[in-house]
Amino acid sequence: MARRRGWGGSPPVNDEEASQRIVSAAVDLIGRTGAVISIADVAESLGVIRQTVYRYFPSTDALLRAAAIASVGSFLDRLTEHTQGLEEPAEALVEAVIYTLDDVRRTPHLGIMLSGAHSHTEGITSDEAMVFGMTMIRRFDVDWERHGYDEPALRELVEYLLRTMQSFFVSPGNPPRSEDELRSYLRRWMGTSIAAQIDRGAAATPSEPAPGD
Repeated sequence: MARRRGWGGSPPVNDEEASQRIVSAAVDLIGRTGAVISIADVAESLGVIRQTVYRYFPSTDALLRAAAIASVGSFLDRLTEHTQGLEEPAEALVEAVIYTLDDVRRTPHLGIMLSGAHSHTEGITSDEAMVFGMTMIRRFDVDWERHGYDEPALRELVEYLLRTMQSFFVSPGNPPRSEDELRSYLRRWMGTSIAAQIDRGAAATPSEPAPGD
């Protein structure tokens, strides 16, 4: 039997193309299976040995993160449309969490990122996940600076948001809250935390002098 040629008989022309094709294969596999995959799975789908994939991605974690980031563009578009017109931070973030937890069923790559199933501890706060989170909140119709959020505060907010979504994805509760119950819960507790930062930012801003002072 003739030996199967790697890369479907059409090897990549450079490292960039090889990396892109590996990520595309991972995205396709996750989309078809809805589950965490391995380096071996991706290598087999490309007709190459595992060491070839390891040249570009040192671990399954790294590959799955890359696949998740590469495949969530359409999700971000849907989320942006869903939160359009919500200008208050708490309102926008509460709706974002509810929408994301529901949309995970249609976006298995996002579910893998939020569940942390591909990592031990740092997956949800990896550089890739933080970039995803920052991209997400910057698409909202919220004037973050006006509400007291500078860059460090926004990054902390993103970490808090990612951790919150991960906790509900991993353990939704027994029985899980309905959408209205979850919205009420998030408004009460997450909304309070967000309001505290807004109050802190307002307090740090010097008051405008009164006329004649």
